[in-house]
Amino acid sequence: MKYYLVAGEASGDLHGANLMKALKGLDPNAEFRFFGGDLMQAEGGTLVKHYADMAYMGFVEVIANLPTILKNLKQCKLDINAWQPDVLVLIDFPGFNLKIAAYAKTIGLQVNYYISPKVWAWNQKRVLKIKKIVDHLFCILPFEVDFYKSWGMDVDYVGNPLLDAIAAFNPEADFLQQHKLTGKKIIALLPGSRKQEINYLLPQMISVADRFPGYQFVIAGAPSFDRTFYDQFLGDKNIPVLFNATYNLLSNAYAAVVASGTATLETALFNVPQVVVYKGNALTIAIARMVVKLEFISLVNLIMNSGVVKELIQEDCTTAKINAELDLIINDKTYRENMLANYDRLDERMGQPGASAKTAALIVKYASK
Repeated sequence: MKYYLVAGEASGDLHGANLMKALKGLDPNAEFRFFGGDLMQAEGGTLVKHYADMAYMGFVEVIANLPTILKNLKQCKLDINAWQPDVLVLIDFPGFNLKIAAYAKTIGLQVNYYISPKVWAWNQKRVLKIKKIVDHLFCILPFEVDFYKSWGMDVDYVGNPLLDAIAAFNPEADFLQQHKLTGKKIIALLPGSRKQEINYLLPQMISVADRFPGYQFVIAGAPSFDRTFYDQFLGDKNIPVLFNATYNLLSNAYAAVVASGTATLETALFNVPQVVVYKGNALTIAIARMVVKLEFISLVNLIMNSGVVKELIQEDCTTAKINAELDLIINDKTYRENMLANYDRLDERMGQPGASAKTAALIVKYASK
């Protein structure tokens, strides 16, 4: 069968690649065409557009880049129609993908949506639209099943694909030696994969490095950028930037400062105590605070429904507050052990790997009907 996938950011590329791998195991004749990234491209098929040219986050940023977004939408619709896939799989990225879903219904394509839009966070009535334009929704967070059921929508809970990615990961035995990172405990900095996130967050992250001279800070570089992009932030600071090595970095880290997003859950699943940070355009954040009705923003806290990790958002994302939280994580034994104990409970709640295989099996099953 012919599979068309649409992923618009780094996490979608990761989950899309694992899904493609699982689909190939079930369908030896699988053909792929997609919007995605390097990981999906490594699985084979045709990359139509890289997510690096698509990922805009925030109300103001979307408006500023609206012509590019509309151009990308038009290209995606035309390409889907021209290729005529047997299966359409939309991966997260709701601002873009829900528009693609609506279009797909007009040309008679069955719509599979992998990783639910976060409609439970704001404007929950969007579920009514999703019911009309999405045939099969595959959820990865435990609480989403009951949420959709309350709106009269049946969904498939498949578990979380991060568990697949982590289970498949084989750490490099000589990672520390290879990158000359021996001698000091590592504090990982994960500033996100979007340019605007990195611009806001990385200066705050590296501002605390001088306050912990006994530790080695290391930046997880996004694959869509090169070293020169990061050099503009570093000045004379000796902070390595490692690309395509986030899991190796986390498997060796003692603590982390992490941009809110998928990486917060990955960091927790690697049992690395962390402080979660986020900063953005002031108007975007102000609008978000008006419409988003959640007590927490990090996936770790949302899944556990409690403040397992500290969230430092916008005006709280300062050198002094990041420093204070890192100091607790590193030097307060009770505080650190309590966070790790909560991570154990998170592991239990997340369940076992297998999301990619379950989703692939359901997609093939539904397509065959």
